[in-house]
Amino acid sequence: MAKRSVSIEGALVALVDEKKYKTVKDILVTMNPADVVSVFEDMEPDRVQLLFRMLPKETAADVFVEMSPENQQMLIKGFSDVQLKEFFDELYIDDAVDIIEEMPANVVERILSQADPQARKQINEILRYPENSAGSLMTTEYVSLRPEMTVSEAILRIRRTGVDKETIYTCYVTQKNKLLGFVSVKDLLVSQNDNATMEEMMDTNVISVNTFTDQEEVAQMFSKYDFIALPVVDTENRLVGIITVDDAMDVMEDEVTEDFSIMGGITPSDKTYLRSSTLEVFKRRIPWLMLLMVTATFTSMIINKFEAALAAQAALTAFIPMLMDTGGNSGSQASITVIRALTLNEIDFKDIFKVLWKEIRVAVLCGLALSTVCFLKVWFIDRALLGNSDITLLVAIVITLSIAVTVFLAKVIGGFLPMVAKKIGFDPAVMASPLITTAVDALSLLVYFGIATMLLFK
Repeated sequence: MAKRSVSIEGALVALVDEKKYKTVKDILVTMNPADVVSVFEDMEPDRVQLLFRMLPKETAADVFVEMSPENQQMLIKGFSDVQLKEFFDELYIDDAVDIIEEMPANVVERILSQADPQARKQINEILRYPENSAGSLMTTEYVSLRPEMTVSEAILRIRRTGVDKETIYTCYVTQKNKLLGFVSVKDLLVSQNDNATMEEMMDTNVISVNTFTDQEEVAQMFSKYDFIALPVVDTENRLVGIITVDDAMDVMEDEVTEDFSIMGGITPSDKTYLRSSTLEVFKRRIPWLMLLMVTATFTSMIINKFEAALAAQAALTAFIPMLMDTGGNSGSQASITVIRALTLNEIDFKDIFKVLWKEIRVAVLCGLALSTVCFLKVWFIDRALLGNSDITLLVAIVITLSIAVTVFLAKVIGGFLPMVAKKIGFDPAVMASPLITTAVDALSLLVYFGIATMLLFK
């Protein structure tokens, strides 16, 4: 795809330079909007503006929605008021809202001033819902049918109004805006009775979400039920909008990106890696690095406290990195597994004892396996093969027991903390590495020196 985009970009640039605009337009109209955006990404702004104006209105709207906010703002600045109105009339309401949310205040004011009054009203209604809620994600452009409509009347209504709707595959039966049920276009087309009413045909087992439902929960429902669209209702069960699968997929991508960023010790960002400036990347990374550097002070304090013990048994020092790394990795494994299960709603806080019991059993098995291999490695490789005579049987036992206890505690902590975080309202991803790793590092040292003190320095 990258090579294809580069070659098309080069061809388009050459054709523009040769002023072969008709050929350029013929190429653009055959391309998928997402591919057009890929081609535009590395082009000069002047060329992007020129090529964008060659696109048909509907294609231009689809391309614009996929573009970065920076390029969107650049194009809007080049629109006249008439062009701006015509262009935003082509957008679906939810796409227009997404664009407006990314624009500075002066651009938003200009967009809304040129929007159709009805569209402006719908946009303002969606904008009043909390960010990341179902209300902020929905579109008000859906097909509604009345319960007394016949199949033939319903199909006629879809033909008349469907061109302006984001999806027509699922139609909702309402009465005075109250959601009664739904029918699919497939059901209408294959019906053998054109006089059957929607009340007779509709499925009344409607799964819906409230306007204030969190968008992550909405995305999970799409994954669970394989929906194409999901109705959004208010507190009185009045249908106010629908959420389509493409918007749910965007939410899933955003949530995964956010979780990976947090778990990697990076402040989340809406910008792609290549579009983020060096300063922006620095600002996202440095707070976490500073926090982790400061928290590492605890490990330094522990090592300083047992400095005399380390001087007496220098062999212990060499195994500190192995112990800390093993503990950190064990904790991260448990936390990431539990976070995934929490995200997918496979477990809840009420399952905490089941989770702990499972992690305890896993920790025992992992601890036994790792400590056995650790003892063999310390005794036969470090002592015998590498000739480290400072490693006595007691030293080997200290290292082995420390590994076993550290792995046990790390896995229990890694399974426990994300569930507690979820319960008290924090993002469980914060409890994954690097914070759990940092906590386990300090804990592993306390375990190590505690066991060493009991066995070697009695």
